[in-house]
This record gives sequence, C-alpha cells and structure tokens, in this order.
Amino acid sequence: MSVSTPSAKELFGDRYDVRHSSFAQWRALTGRIVRTMALKGELIVAVLTPLVMTLAFYLPLRYVMEAQGIDYAQYVMPIIVLQTMALTMMSNAQLAAFESLTGLSTRLQTMPIGSLVPLMSRICAGLVRSVVSLIATMVYGYLIGFEFSGGWAQALAFCGFALAVGVVLTLGADALGSLTKNPEALSQALTLPILIFGMMSTGFVPESSFPSWARPFARNQPISQFAQTLSDMAAGHLSWAGTWVSLVWLCGAAVLFLPLAVWASVRRS
Repeated sequence: MSVSTPSAKELFGDRYDVRHSSFAQWRALTGRIVRTMALKGELIVAVLTPLVMTLAFYLPLRYVMEAQGIDYAQYVMPIIVLQTMALTMMSNAQLAAFESLTGLSTRLQTMPIGSLVPLMSRICAGLVRSVVSLIATMVYGYLIGFEFSGGWAQALAFCGFALAVGVVLTLGADALGSLTKNPEALSQALTLPILIFGMMSTGFVPESSFPSWARPFARNQPISQFAQTLSDMAAGHLSWAGTWVSLVWLCGAAVLFLPLAVWASVRRS
C-alpha cells in the first residue's frame, strides 16, 4: 500500500507562495543602518560636526574678509556645506568597507535579496545623514548671518544641489569601500583629497588670494565650481551661465561613480 506524500504547497498553504519584495528588503536594510547610526551616536556627530566646522572656518577669517568688504558668513557657508557632504562620503565608505571586511556583503549575495538592495540601502542611509547635517549646517549658518536672498525656489535648489553632490560622492566612496575592505586605510586615503580640494578652492578665500600659478586650478576645480553655484543660489543669482560647469562636473562624476559602485557592490569576491 502506497502512502501519498503531501506537497509543500499543501503543507504550508498560501505561505508557500512567498514574494520577495525588493522595496521591503531595502526598507529593512536602510532601517537597520539608520538605527545603528542613531544608537552609536553618529547622527549626533552629524549635528555637531558642522558646528565645529562653522566655528573653525568662520571665526579665524571673519575680520580679515570683512576688511576686504566680504560678508564672510555668506561667502563661506557653501564650502562648509560641501565639507559636511564629504564627511558623509567618508562615513559611507567606511560602512561599505566594514560590510565587505566582515563578510556581510558576501552573505547578502547568497540570500534572495535584490542585487542592488544593499547598495541602495547604504546610499539612502547616507542621504539621511546628509539631510541631518545639512539642516544643522543651515541653522548654524543662520546664527552667524547666512541667509537666502533668492526666495524659496533657489533655497530648495541650494539644498537639492548640495545633496546631489553628496550622493554622487557617496557612490564613489561606497565603491572604494567595497573594493578595499579596509576602513582605517580608506579613511586616511580619503582625507587627503578632501583637504587638497577643499583648501585649494575658492570656497574659503577669493581667487585673488592664491599665487598666480595656483589660480587656474583653484578657479576651475570641481569644489570651487560647486561652491560658486551654491553661493549663486543663496544670493538669488542662479543662471545657466554660472551653473553649467558645475553640472558637467557633477554629471561626469555620476557617470563614472555609479557604474563603479554597482559593479563593486554586486561582484562576488
């Protein structure tokens, strides 16, 4: 006498037909990273770091620039915003390196999870940090005299452009983190270009303050262009002629970093 074996569908009913939602997976992974940032105090650091940067950059040069007729609070805030975006970039790079180093990335690749979900969760968690830092930076800027003169539309464009720069930089840093698997070395490696491009930009001092041989680089490098675009948005002077160079830099970086980040995230080590 033969005994019939019930199928899995008969045993588990509707629960057998599981649908793996990429959105639910993204939400769970992003929530995990954001909760970890909150529990470790990283969001508090994201609020306090712009304060330290604002005081460190504004106070030493305030009177020197005012003697030249420059409202330094209005002048320096765009580069401070960009520096806070760079710190988010470093945080995401360390997160990607840590997940690769501990094997979490490899573990996720063996699970029924969308191939781009881990990458998108890290980028979106970094965006949360960027938004927190940006809000804090705007508050500190308001306290020292920074203001938007071009209305709400250009103020929103200012914030959107700053966050777009942050996302593009985060994509490149995430790719480096996934490839290197070394959070400490990566942090040191990223600090140098941040210092070079930041200090050698026209975001802190006018172009005329640089020696003649350094002015072409200081004027045309991407951070200077981004800072000038943000300054124009804050002052209400946004125009295509003053923005297209920044958009070319931003789109070029996105074209380079996005495929690299995707490849680094989905490749199997």
